[in-house]
Amino acid sequence: MISLPARAHSRDLYLRVTYHGLVFMSQDTEYGAGQIQTLGDLEGIRKRPAMYIGSTGSRGLHHLVYEVVDNAIDEALAGHCDTIEVVLHEDDSVSVSDDGRGIPVDTHEEHGRPALEVIMTVLHAGGKFDSDSYPISGGLHGVGVSVVNALSKWLETEVRRDGAVWHQRFDHGEPETELERVRDLEPGEDTGTEIRFWPDDEIFEEEVFDADTLASRLRELAFLNPGVELVLRDERGEEPSAETFVYEGGIREFVEYLNETRTPMHEEVIFFRDEAPAEGQEANVAVEVAMQATDELQGSIHAFANNINTREGGTHLTGFKTALTRIVNDYADEHGMLDEIGENLKGEDIREGLTAVISVKHPDPQFEGQTKTKLGNSNVRGIVESAVHEGLGTYFEENPDVAQAIVRKAVEAAKARKAAKKAEQLTRRKSALTSTALPGKLADCQTREPEDSELFIVEGDSAGGSAKQARAPEFQAVLPIRGKVLNVEKHRLDRILENDQIRNMITAIGTGIGEEFDIEDARYHRIIMATDADVDGAHIRTLLLTFFYRHMRPLLEAGYVYATKPPLYRIRCGADTHDAMTEDDRERIVEEKCGGSADQVQRFKGLGEMNPQQLWDTTMDPDNRVLKQITIEDAAEADRMFSVLMGDAVEPRKRFIKEHSPEADWVDI
Repeated sequence: MISLPARAHSRDLYLRVTYHGLVFMSQDTEYGAGQIQTLGDLEGIRKRPAMYIGSTGSRGLHHLVYEVVDNAIDEALAGHCDTIEVVLHEDDSVSVSDDGRGIPVDTHEEHGRPALEVIMTVLHAGGKFDSDSYPISGGLHGVGVSVVNALSKWLETEVRRDGAVWHQRFDHGEPETELERVRDLEPGEDTGTEIRFWPDDEIFEEEVFDADTLASRLRELAFLNPGVELVLRDERGEEPSAETFVYEGGIREFVEYLNETRTPMHEEVIFFRDEAPAEGQEANVAVEVAMQATDELQGSIHAFANNINTREGGTHLTGFKTALTRIVNDYADEHGMLDEIGENLKGEDIREGLTAVISVKHPDPQFEGQTKTKLGNSNVRGIVESAVHEGLGTYFEENPDVAQAIVRKAVEAAKARKAAKKAEQLTRRKSALTSTALPGKLADCQTREPEDSELFIVEGDSAGGSAKQARAPEFQAVLPIRGKVLNVEKHRLDRILENDQIRNMITAIGTGIGEEFDIEDARYHRIIMATDADVDGAHIRTLLLTFFYRHMRPLLEAGYVYATKPPLYRIRCGADTHDAMTEDDRERIVEEKCGGSADQVQRFKGLGEMNPQQLWDTTMDPDNRVLKQITIEDAAEADRMFSVLMGDAVEPRKRFIKEHSPEADWVDI
């Protein structure tokens, strides 16, 4: 999650003059050759960092680590690396070390500089443009580590190869020192590379690395690369910690991990592997699939290409879904199991409660964009389809009990889907601009421009009433919700759509749900959860997030979902007023701003206890408020966490709460 300070989401938006999407700022601006700028490689990265790492918030910050780790993983894929270690240092730097071959240090013929320096400072310089050094790799564009260097205050490299230890330091992407031979390698000392960098605080909105976020990615990589050991050390704070991830079972263990809080319908994880020639490539395309059906309602399917988590899917995921649907329908039809629904099963019916991991290793993957969230190789679809058809078809023949259990579960899902269709149609808005079908409790905004509009989903009628009075009606809408919304983790869509609170949200947001969902119809590009800063408020926020994640995930992926961060205290010192978010903030403000004694300290027990002016000043005013943008850093871990928090299994949830509430006085019941 990213904490956002005040933004220009206020009335100033309406001072722009627009015509067919063009913004006219001035008629006097000259535009000619003199206005055309050319930027050097590193300068261009620093000027537009989001082009390379996705954002300058938390996601982009952690992406720097992933870029360096992915290079080490490529060494492992090439068979030259067994151990990778990531260390979070007390000075806010991060180091990544491996026992691979080490970055080359000899002179690059074209540039006349050491190869290490070229790799660190020149875009599209690397050893992954052919299949000689790296037959399979995730870092294909030759920009990863040079981007990390460009976006760091300092970066240091230590390379162990060619019988020596080599060192070079960079300052804001530029060499600060020459490549130096530090010492000879000790007998038996491994070759390898260590890169340590300090992210530039002038570029990034957040500077603190989250150990849990990094652990999720390293765990994921360990599952995808059986036998490779990944270590995360956190040296910050009073109690340094370390975690080691290594899994010999690969993605089979990944599926078991994801299903830890679910009840599998068959004990054995279905696994198969296949290889097929890649067009125009010497190396083959390797396909691995692991899957296990559960009796849950929520499915969990994750696709990877060359260890890259392709959050937006791609041809490998399409091939898997197509083959899965065809194989299950063929089996069901052959055994007369479709009679009671009178039609073929749909993909969503079959994938209900299914946990699957698809991993493809391709010698020349075509990703969309540097952040590599979607695989585009057209031939991969057919390769995966063939692998799934052969592997799953054989498994069904050899395990008819499992096959029939999977089909029966899908048939039940199809019945529920058909029952939900009618209810679903009632929730759809006929037009994104028609207000007559909107919920009665919704106070809509005046603008019809979604990018300028924000919807506050407010806990309770009292807070909702205050929010309606406090809002800026030209661009802020308010929808009160009463009590705790339905836990969608435990219900199918037909039951969900019977819930008034859920229906009101779907109708207000305007995107529809299920098959009808279309993010282009979103009426607001900022959907803000406004709940109390207490345990009940946190529970309601989690229920709302569960709904958005399970049924409107594109809203989260697009960055449309936010949470308010209201203050706990208002402190008055003479004529000055200060807001405190935490107990520590309150003590600091009283000491520093009030000379140790405040005239008044007011504790806000909930949004409903604020008057409209207080609610505007602290929570709704774009110039003062603090919002958290909700993003999905790791879809697999997020999926598992929602199952832990909102599913039926009690023990994993209890264990999670104990681990994250160390000061609580626990009594086993």
